Amino acid sequence: MSTEDSAEVSLLTPRILIPFLLVSLIWGSTWLVIKDQISEVPPSWSVSYRFIIAAAAMFALAAFKRLPFRLDRTGYLLALILGFFQFTFNFNFVYNAELFITSGLVAVLFALLMVPNAILGRIFLGHKLTAPFLGGSAIAAVGIAMLFWHEYRASPASLEQVLLGAALTFGGIMSASVANVMQAGERLKSYPIITVLAWAMLFGALINVAVSWVTVGPPVYETRAAYWGGIVYLGVIGSVVTFPLYFAMIREIGPGKAAYSSVLVPVVAMILSTIFEGYVWTGLSAGGAVLAMIGLLVALRARKPKLPRIPA
Repeated sequence: MSTEDSAEVSLLTPRILIPFLLVSLIWGSTWLVIKDQISEVPPSWSVSYRFIIAAAAMFALAAFKRLPFRLDRTGYLLALILGFFQFTFNFNFVYNAELFITSGLVAVLFALLMVPNAILGRIFLGHKLTAPFLGGSAIAAVGIAMLFWHEYRASPASLEQVLLGAALTFGGIMSASVANVMQAGERLKSYPIITVLAWAMLFGALINVAVSWVTVGPPVYETRAAYWGGIVYLGVIGSVVTFPLYFAMIREIGPGKAAYSSVLVPVVAMILSTIFEGYVWTGLSAGGAVLAMIGLLVALRARKPKLPRIPA
């Protein structure tokens, strides 16, 4: 038997680049919407409403695509763990972080997701850390540090609030990273992404409801149309559209490279803030954004060798 030459996949491959950009653009817009959710409704209830809607929409998508609803026992267990880390821990950490620091600071800090994703991917999945990826990450890290310093100087929060907000954000980063690496594992890859996500979102929503009821009491909600419009946008566009695309990228190129969308997200968020909120750029923020983009472009060239296929 003969083998084919090893194909190579990079972030510049159209089937990867298009969803990568779409996910980054949508998630860049969600920070403005999440900011509006931090009001009289406790964060855990806002997260609960978001993923109740997201789970219903994801099951509807599974039905539309005629995918099976049922999983085996292992599949349900994996979906439960995924829902716990991705849709309970991660988002509760993020929403609560925005009680103490600005959405810009949280978005910039979340750009560091690529680091634990790459490290955990190396430890648990054996993914190699290539020179372009490491070099691009180092350049982007400098840009992220510049963006963070600019946001910190402009933030009205005290040092104690910044530290607490940063700690909550890192909790969200680590929770998301665990879920990302799980999605790249061979066990979870054997199940349809949409079916797994539907159950994971449902489990995450149920856990959120239970935690909310115990910690802050019965449901609290707003009557503002903008609040519920934001919930629907975050649930459907920010979750149902993006997570299948993002996890599909993880399955093909690995969690480290897929998490590079988090580098683009804060830049998108800052651009949208410029348009809708009058955000003013400085030399520090512009330089940080440029460095982050240079690092992204360097990492975009990193390739993941695919194993040769052996014809039957």
